[in-house]
Amino acid sequence: MNVRNGTAFCLLCSICLFILFSCNLNRPRFTEVSSDAGIDFMYNFGDYTYENILESSGSGVTVFDYDGDGWMDLYMMNGTWLEGISDDQGRVFENTPNRLYHNQGDGTFKEVSEQAGVDDRHWSMAAGSIDLDGDGDQDLYLLNYGPNIFYRNNGDGTFTDITEKLGLAGPDSLNGFEKWSVGVSFWDYNRDGRLDAFVGNFLAFDPEYVSPTTPELMPHPSEYAGQASMMYRQQRNGTFREVTAGLGLLYPDSKCMGLTVYDYDRDGDLDMFQGNDHQANFMFRNEGGRFSEVGVEIGVAVNSHGQTTGSMHGAIGDVDGDGLIDLLVPDLRYGALYRNLGNGTFEDITEQSGIAGASAGKGQWASALFDYDNDGDPDLFSANGTAEELILQYPLLMENDGKGNFTDIGISDSPYFSEKRSGRAAATWDYDNDGDLDIIVSHVDLKANAVLLRNNCNNQNHWIGLTLEGKNGPAAAIGATVVVHQGEKRAVYINQWTTTYLSNSDPRLHIGLGGNPEIDRLEINWSDGTREVYPGPAPDRYITFRQGYGIVE
Repeated sequence: MNVRNGTAFCLLCSICLFILFSCNLNRPRFTEVSSDAGIDFMYNFGDYTYENILESSGSGVTVFDYDGDGWMDLYMMNGTWLEGISDDQGRVFENTPNRLYHNQGDGTFKEVSEQAGVDDRHWSMAAGSIDLDGDGDQDLYLLNYGPNIFYRNNGDGTFTDITEKLGLAGPDSLNGFEKWSVGVSFWDYNRDGRLDAFVGNFLAFDPEYVSPTTPELMPHPSEYAGQASMMYRQQRNGTFREVTAGLGLLYPDSKCMGLTVYDYDRDGDLDMFQGNDHQANFMFRNEGGRFSEVGVEIGVAVNSHGQTTGSMHGAIGDVDGDGLIDLLVPDLRYGALYRNLGNGTFEDITEQSGIAGASAGKGQWASALFDYDNDGDPDLFSANGTAEELILQYPLLMENDGKGNFTDIGISDSPYFSEKRSGRAAATWDYDNDGDLDIIVSHVDLKANAVLLRNNCNNQNHWIGLTLEGKNGPAAAIGATVVVHQGEKRAVYINQWTTTYLSNSDPRLHIGLGGNPEIDRLEINWSDGTREVYPGPAPDRYITFRQGYGIVE
């Protein structure tokens, strides 16, 4: 064979390999399988009409393995009819329960909320899953418009309300109106080995208020007072005490939409990003016992145009492969992607990344940086919809080229992304344990059905899924930094799953390895300050690392 023919043959082989090992272009990357899976959740906002900010905000999604069988289960939160807020016609939605779907391990789910004792009838917004008591099973902290509820997992498929014992119900009201909690981040902020809880609260909703400027529309969030988010420190006896003001975290008029805990400045302690609605975002830098708010100083308070838009939350990941964790903040305009410069500051790269153009006008709510194709870089999903009016928008699936440049690919090859919806909460998870990440989305539109999107990529890329366990429970694992070494490649990940709007994604750390199955070594920087290095584990499986021991299963 001459050189020219050999070159042509090699090119042909490359094309064939690309077709064989890339996502199958003849079928959708994601397929809607909700009905087949038995997920029949229908969200309601207690009404037939969409008239106020409570109704427009949606409710959350929490992924967790409540029975410890290795298959991720699903908790879906719901709205309900409320006296003085909902119309009389909506009374048929009174006492609407939350739903818990047990993963059967065969691609289907069974609804078990009543049997489990978690069919709460408040207006629920979010739920944090955590093994608070260190007994090996996942408890559930439910954040409501109204009193919050902490459910202890009994280990037999049922839960018990122990809120009063722990002191985590929250105040009845804040700024003169019903307390409205929208999320929680559990973490050990003071390194005493005990998990603390920071509860995000939204705004002081007055259902009687009518905007004088736009009486035909629901009032803008800026027309309401805020409500302070609150830090609860866990005491030696397991109860919690509110300590917000003493830590420098008290902002009585803030309007929290989402919380993300991680060590943004790489100084060895955990910081916290708070996305705010039409206010400057906060970054609370941990100063060793107290916190300083440095959002403006480090460049994450507003977008590239200096605007305070309706920010939802912070999604984190290394979008450009430089070993630094970047920050995506979805909002109601086009979002903001902040590139970590490595010196404790950030640069807004939303326009040059391609995100601004694709997202403009869509109204982003839950967004995720997740590696859908296991090629080693985070791609982007966004659930979209207009806030003040029920105007539907296209959801987004954007592929990363590995350098932080994103291309909208959803509408071209997956039917779900070709239909306008009004999405709110969403989570990424591997519900079928096949090694790629699927998506679950909750909607507030009049179709109202949740959508389970199964990942069909099947591109032969390798992956590994990690569960981290601290030696004294989850405290040292939350916010831990994991570094994966493959030859000259060094990939950095954060063990943090509470990074989408109102939602908790798969608690297992999912790492795409691309075409290389070999991991040279794996480094874990636990959030209590200890560092451990392990030989590279075999890929394409889920494993658990326990601090001080290594792989335990």
